[in-house]
Amino acid sequence: MHENEITGIVVSVAYEIHSKLGPGLFESVYETIMENELVNTHHLQVVRQFPIPLIWDNTKMEMGFRADLLVENKVLLELKSVESIAPVHYKQLLTYLRLSGIKLGLLINFNEALIKTGIKRVINGHIEN
Repeated sequence: MHENEITGIVVSVAYEIHSKLGPGLFESVYETIMENELVNTHHLQVVRQFPIPLIWDNTKMEMGFRADLLVENKVLLELKSVESIAPVHYKQLLTYLRLSGIKLGLLINFNEALIKTGIKRVINGHIEN
């Protein structure tokens, strides 16, 4: 499955979750439901709390970096439930993409009045609106 197909499904699921639950819940609630929907309804492979190691001077260090969800080994999802997305959130996802070698990520803030304003694609170090 191509990354664009995966992101289409993820955006659709995020919209459905946001429509039913609305904003204001803990990030962990959205993460659990997102994983459940992607796996059980859409039959996608999902790794929750995907570990991202850091390699320093040829030594692999388990630093505790974890992306919220990895879908089909192709798309990293970083989920938030915050007042507004800060520059550090973009940098976090960009770093995860770089360290993991994954090309595409979605930063999703469920604490928005309209979910479409809370979804940002991050590709190869570039943020798309």
